[in-house]
Amino acid sequence: QVQLVESGGGLVQAGGSLRLSCAASGRTFSSAAMGWFRQAPGKEREFVVGITWSGITTDYLDSVKGRFTISRDNAKNTVYLRMNHLKPEDTAVYYCAIRGSRWISPHSSEYDSWGQGTPVTVSS
Repeated sequence: QVQLVESGGGLVQAGGSLRLSCAASGRTFSSAAMGWFRQAPGKEREFVVGITWSGITTDYLDSVKGRFTISRDNAKNTVYLRMNHLKPEDTAVYYCAIRGSRWISPHSSEYDSWGQGTPVTVSS
């Protein structure tokens, strides 16, 4: 199976930045689409951003467009999420996920493996 290991979460002030990383192992990374999801306390898990296996096509949640940037380095089997201009409403546990397709999906049910989650807290 695929293993995903996330890192980079933490506590930041509003307006600050974080860079999340997700390292994949156990299968070919370059042939799979990746996504980031987040779940705030008491809320449903939501799609944040996805990236195709090639890295050319991306799809962002409207509320993070212009602030978050996803990228991947297939040579390192790693996907990144750069988060700028963070807001308190971005506070959530962020999860990295991978699916057995090179195309993006916003539906969590279509992803095959998940990381453990890394918490992000944005203070006012």
